[in-house]
Amino acid sequence: MRSLVTGSLSEECSLQTWPCCIFQELKAIRMRVREMEEETERLKGLTGDDTVPVGSSKAGTLHPLSVEEKREADKRSVYVGNVDYGGTAKDLEGHFSNCGSINRITILCDKFSGHPKGYAYIEFAEKSSVEAAIAMDETVFRGRTIKVLPKRTNMPGISTTDRGGFRGRPRGHRGNIQRGHRPRGRPYRSVH
Repeated sequence: MRSLVTGSLSEECSLQTWPCCIFQELKAIRMRVREMEEETERLKGLTGDDTVPVGSSKAGTLHPLSVEEKREADKRSVYVGNVDYGGTAKDLEGHFSNCGSINRITILCDKFSGHPKGYAYIEFAEKSSVEAAIAMDETVFRGRTIKVLPKRTNMPGISTTDRGGFRGRPRGHRGNIQRGHRPRGRPYRSVH
């Protein structure tokens, strides 16, 4: 076989037949992947576990929520800011456990580095738990003072980052005068 990392050829594969060796290796890899998938399905059948691994593309897509369900969930949720980067969902659950039953804790992470962004959302089972959680504003969590606010519902078409105003080319202190052009009206006079 041919090692793809080092680029060396074994005695089976010569320079004339190396494309054939690559195809054989790819075929062997595909067979191994198929065997692993079959093994996973067999193990699921034995344990009765139908959960999807976290790294899978199907994770978190049990059923999409309707707009009404999202609004209802937002009314039962709080935003937690200034969360310690080492804090886990278990830590947050322990900190907010006396507020009520918690359905879900979401700690947002940067999609490129995977590091936490420093804030989280907590969804409670009941709306009354939100008030108890807001009362915990400015408490200390893992050595940091956290900010707890009710979660706002995003409205389609309304952006908080769009501040309005002029979106064209920025203008200097001279208004509409373009570089190299003189204003109309009064002729340009130099001071002697």
